[in-house]
Amino acid sequence: MCRPTAPRRGYDYRALIMKLSYQLVEQSWPLAKEFRISRGAKTQANVLLLALSDGEHVAWGESVPYARYGETLTSVSQQIERIMPLLSSQTSGEQLNQMMPAGAARNLVDCALWDLRAKKANASVATLLGLTPASTVITAQTLSIDTKERMAAEARTIGNAQLIKIKLDEHDIIEKMEQIHLAAPQSQFIIDANEAWSFETLIQVLPALAKLNVALIEQPLPSNNDTDLATLSSPIPICADESCHVSADLAKLKGKYQAINIKLDKAGGLTEAVKLMQAATEQGFIIMTGCMVGTSLAMAPAYLLSGASSFVDLDGPLLIAKDRDNGFTFADGQMQPHSSAFWGGENNQTNVELARLFTS
Repeated sequence: MCRPTAPRRGYDYRALIMKLSYQLVEQSWPLAKEFRISRGAKTQANVLLLALSDGEHVAWGESVPYARYGETLTSVSQQIERIMPLLSSQTSGEQLNQMMPAGAARNLVDCALWDLRAKKANASVATLLGLTPASTVITAQTLSIDTKERMAAEARTIGNAQLIKIKLDEHDIIEKMEQIHLAAPQSQFIIDANEAWSFETLIQVLPALAKLNVALIEQPLPSNNDTDLATLSSPIPICADESCHVSADLAKLKGKYQAINIKLDKAGGLTEAVKLMQAATEQGFIIMTGCMVGTSLAMAPAYLLSGASSFVDLDGPLLIAKDRDNGFTFADGQMQPHSSAFWGGENNQTNVELARLFTS
């Protein structure tokens, strides 16, 4: 169960502006266990929830402010508070992109507005955008950094998973992957270094990793120090994560990366994520759809990109102790869609949790 935090003083969460009322809520979702990457560890997912109403329809979205990009719950909330007086239910995604920079704040507003548009039009967001999401997808299941013994044991518990994402720092890379591969020999692996490796480390480990069912390596080098990738002929595709936020980034990635990881909190919403996906596909990049650690509400808009994605990494709800009601379901890595009333559906039903925000 999430623990909503108290609203900060001075914020009017029920402000009525241009026929849009809204509530902005901080929530803390305990994780099933500690989640550790090369930059640190967390035991809970701190998210922002935005609920909108035009007086007839109620819509919502979720975003995850990320410290790596200089974001906090406070800074993102302040961005949203500043923009809300300028918005209406008629604000388009492209207009929003001109009004706000990419990031978690714009993502939150954009996704809530898309949900509102779907309810007003009685048509799904997928239909409005001309997207065809997969009916079910294989999502990566993530192992956070630990000892090689514990990581192998964790891999063994999800041994039927077709795709496992491995968080690694610069220590014991091959030793850990050998043990994980033994524990789940039929699985494919995505390695995510979160900028923790040097170019020399990457060159050293590539030959061994290529023999261990590693299908993709995410952001091995720091985003501000990745020029050496242009000289690399890698047997494993290299995927840009921290180096890729919006479609304008693609020009600098060409020749260095073969894949990109699209995350809505980086792109600043579904509108820009679709633009990025289409441009990257045209330019020959492999598409991966990823996420921050959040609930099914944060995954729902990203799921719409699944039909065009070679890799899907939307296991955020699996990392949380208890997800929102009516969200995605998972079985052996198979991700089943959420209910149409949850987010972005083609009917005007309102999710019970969402309705409560405007009736409590």
